[in-house]
Amino acid sequence: MNMPLPQASADSLCDAVITRVLDAPRELVFRCWTEPAHVARWWLPPGFISTGCEIDLRVGGRFFLSMQSPQGEDFPCQGIYEEIVVPERLVFQGLGEECHACGSGLPPRGRVSVHFAGQGAQTRLTIHARFSSAQAREAAMVMGFDTSWQGALEGFAAYLSSLC
Repeated sequence: MNMPLPQASADSLCDAVITRVLDAPRELVFRCWTEPAHVARWWLPPGFISTGCEIDLRVGGRFFLSMQSPQGEDFPCQGIYEEIVVPERLVFQGLGEECHACGSGLPPRGRVSVHFAGQGAQTRLTIHARFSSAQAREAAMVMGFDTSWQGALEGFAAYLSSLC
C-alpha cells in the first residue's frame, strides 16, 4: 500500500522537507540509499570525502557514515533504522553529537523519513526531517543542513546517471 508523501504542516517549526525528482527507477534509487558502496560515493556535500560507511539494514540496525571536510574536519552521520519498507520508505532516528546540529544529514534526536515514489523511469525522493525542537532545526539550518543536502542530491543525481 502506498503511503502519502509527508507534508510539513505550516505550523510546525520543527520540520524540514526536501524533494527532488531523479532520473532513475525507484529500485535503483532505494538500493543506492541502502548499500554502503553506493552511499559512500554520494552522501557527501561538495568537496567532502567519505572515510567510512556501515549499514545494518534492519529495524534497529545502525547506519553510520563518516565524512571529512576539505579542511580536514570529521563529520559523523549516525542513525538507527526505525522502519524499512523496500523500496518505498526508510525511517531513521538520528544519533550523534550535539555539537554537530545537522548530524551530517541525520540530526541528533531527530527523525528522518525518506520516501521513494516511482514515476515511470523517474523517482520522486522526499526527505522529511523532524527535529527535536524549533531551536534544533534552526541550529541545523545554520550548520548547513539544507544546503548540504541540496549539494549531496546534486551529486547523487550525477552518480545515478553514471549507473543508468
